[in-house]
Amino acid sequence: MRAAFVKGPASVQIEETPAPVLGSGDILVKMESCGICGSDVEKVFGKYGKSSMRLGHEPSGTILDVGSNVTGFKKGDRVFTHHHVPCYSCHLCTHGNETMCQKYSETNLSPCGLSEVYVVPEWNVLHGGVLKIPDNMSFDEAAMIEPLACCVRAWSKFSYKKEDTLAIFGTGPTGVMHAMIGRANEFSKIFCFDLNEFRLDFAKQFDIIPIKSVGGSVDKVLAETQNLGVDVSVVATSHLGAVADAISCTRAGGTIILFGVPTKGATMNIDMSVIYSKEITLTPTYAASDKDTKAALDLISSGKVDVKKLITHRYPLVDSQKAFEHAHTGQNAMKIIINN
Repeated sequence: MRAAFVKGPASVQIEETPAPVLGSGDILVKMESCGICGSDVEKVFGKYGKSSMRLGHEPSGTILDVGSNVTGFKKGDRVFTHHHVPCYSCHLCTHGNETMCQKYSETNLSPCGLSEVYVVPEWNVLHGGVLKIPDNMSFDEAAMIEPLACCVRAWSKFSYKKEDTLAIFGTGPTGVMHAMIGRANEFSKIFCFDLNEFRLDFAKQFDIIPIKSVGGSVDKVLAETQNLGVDVSVVATSHLGAVADAISCTRAGGTIILFGVPTKGATMNIDMSVIYSKEITLTPTYAASDKDTKAALDLISSGKVDVKKLITHRYPLVDSQKAFEHAHTGQNAMKIIINN
């Protein structure tokens, strides 16, 4: 059985691993599709801020076997599997901070989602971490459930109204997902910032106003919003300069969502008097809970968010190094999927 592992800076290697042992409450899944996430890329090419270095947390697949005590799932079921599942009973969970739960970080797919075959632990099976996918949903689409769920969670953290305006910094796959959610919620204008010309051009098909991130780019947003600024800004990039731009183009009383994964130890200077005087809310958001993955599945299956439009490249598992290098450069690419 082969799986992908981080083997040093900028290095992903495929290694043979022992056949997994299936516990009585576990599920064995053959990975069919697994997306490459920005956090995966940060693990390989950057300095990831979390302890886990496992690759592949966006897998979908087919159940090969179930433990003797498993009910509700059977061999042959097509499923999405969430890598982290909280307890839902601790102080953090009961306050809506499920992704901060200690149990959340302890639960994992084994050896990882970017593997030919992996085990879903009993805890995940019993606590909503496995979702059956409908027959009309492809495995590639199901691999987009987790990143879309992260966006769904972000949108649960602020209030908004129809006809509001939105600025997204970083026009990668999740950046465009945020735009799709904005469209589904009837936002009037959506702006997307990036330096990548391919991605800016790609975004036009979603009725997004693309803006190249150069000097004076924020002024274009102000001009389009009667100098008021946008109601919501989403920083969907690790580049901290985008935070400063978001502060400049977000209206008084508006919200900035810190969504992108920053490099560990990243710092920046912020004029807090501006945050104070404009009453701007800075809200970070990390990962997704199972209620978010269920909501994401519904958005995809209903057609409200057409994630398959975002998939531009597919690689076999054996070419994971090439896939990660491609994702790192973003050269003429949006979402990259690894297929088994």
